[in-house]
Amino acid sequence: MDLFVETFGHLVNISQEGQLAIKDLIEAYLQRVERDSIGAPIRLYPFTRERKPEEPKTIVIDPSISFGRPVLVGTGIATTIIAQRYKAGESIEELAEDYGRSRSDIEEAIRCELWLDAA
Repeated sequence: MDLFVETFGHLVNISQEGQLAIKDLIEAYLQRVERDSIGAPIRLYPFTRERKPEEPKTIVIDPSISFGRPVLVGTGIATTIIAQRYKAGESIEELAEDYGRSRSDIEEAIRCELWLDAA
């Protein structure tokens, strides 16, 4: 676990011998965490593109849904299933029709999995 302190306009990681952190990047990640009424994290909306705060929150990681695997928001549809079907040759249009989702939702699911595969 890392502990950060803001001092003189910089975010300092005091757990790592005072290493400076990139404040804007950390804030962008924190904006994608949903918290409950007492502040405990309950959901994460992972980045699927360029790690900018304005990216759509189409994919969610929620421990209470699909054992915490990435899914399309509002469904239990795992992004891995969508990506596997796409890799097997099904078109984005076919997948969108099968799941009753928009083309952009299906593209985000595929991006999410391609990102995870590259990591």
